[in-house]
Amino acid sequence: MTTTAQASATAPGSTAHTDGGWDLVPVQTRSERPRSYEPSAFGAPTGREVNWKHSPVARIAPLFADEPGDEGAVGITVTGPLAAASLGIGEAPRGEAFVPEDLPSAIAWHRSAQALYLKVPADAELDETVEVVFTGSGAQLRAHAHVVIEAAPHSRATIVLRHEGSAQFAQNVEVIVRDGANLTLVSLQRWDDDAVHAAAHQAVVGRDATLRHTVVSLGGAVVRVNPSVDLAGAGSEGKVYGLSFADSGQHLESQVYIHHRGPNTTADVLYKGALQGSSARSVWVGDVLIGRDAVGTDSYEANRNLVLTDGARADSIPNLEIETGDIQGAGHASATGRFDDEQLFYLQARGIAEDEARRLVVIGFLSDIIQRLGIPELEAELTEAVTAELEQEAAA
Repeated sequence: MTTTAQASATAPGSTAHTDGGWDLVPVQTRSERPRSYEPSAFGAPTGREVNWKHSPVARIAPLFADEPGDEGAVGITVTGPLAAASLGIGEAPRGEAFVPEDLPSAIAWHRSAQALYLKVPADAELDETVEVVFTGSGAQLRAHAHVVIEAAPHSRATIVLRHEGSAQFAQNVEVIVRDGANLTLVSLQRWDDDAVHAAAHQAVVGRDATLRHTVVSLGGAVVRVNPSVDLAGAGSEGKVYGLSFADSGQHLESQVYIHHRGPNTTADVLYKGALQGSSARSVWVGDVLIGRDAVGTDSYEANRNLVLTDGARADSIPNLEIETGDIQGAGHASATGRFDDEQLFYLQARGIAEDEARRLVVIGFLSDIIQRLGIPELEAELTEAVTAELEQEAAA
């Protein structure tokens, strides 16, 4: 009888929901996604789930295995004015601001017996950048890591997480910005061409505190860095930026989540990407939730993509959910377009060669993000890296 009833209720030509079967009620919002420290709470992704449907699941599949990592697969070095410590599972503040949302993240939690712990002391103002370098030893080697970064009350610091070499790397980054603190965090992916990197960043920002979080993805076969920022304290602020440059065969992805939980919170989200070459792919999903107690919120998110060649594809999906009407403003925008021939013509008409004109247009497009870093040495490095990307395609 059940089969007959289902058949009679199904219109000819209908298909089941892409997130699953006929009886599935898909997760509607980011806040409703399952969260757990236990890998067993998550099934292996199939590519039909809402948070995996734009990802190359087969290429990330090695990170779905709940097995120990390979010894020495990813080395970690810390330079700068902070001493690194470690935290075991159950040692505070590990877990204060982090609960895994997917299988690789849950596996990384359990397989990282000791988390790297960086704490900026209260009232400290660090003028020197702290740099954490993750160096992969081989594309067939698997590694897991959990990093805890805590900015104590009224402190100020800049921390750069740099990824290079090659590995299959599942990484969690837990960020705690205490009341009145100001933290700048940059995650820079300059992996070799065969690396696979899946990272979950989760941050909580306290009263009158500011987090400037930037994801820069240039290297790697598949790079999936998903930042989540909880603006929990009154007057907290999140400046969430991203830059990517995808070449042929690369998949660069970020799924951003901003949760306005406290009153009078502010968020500015801007991700920009350039793509060139056959099968270059970028994915950006931006979710913003303005909670019922987040009165006075001012929030805006935008994603802009510049497609330089045929065969490249950018997916851009902004989402906005508002649970209170007492806000200052909220909005989102998304745009993906091809190279502007009029800009190119304008520059060439003034005696600038075509290759140089193209470089100027792309650098101008991406410099909006580069100049927000506030780290002169890194800004210069990224400008050179983008130039090298363009020259590589021109040579091909």
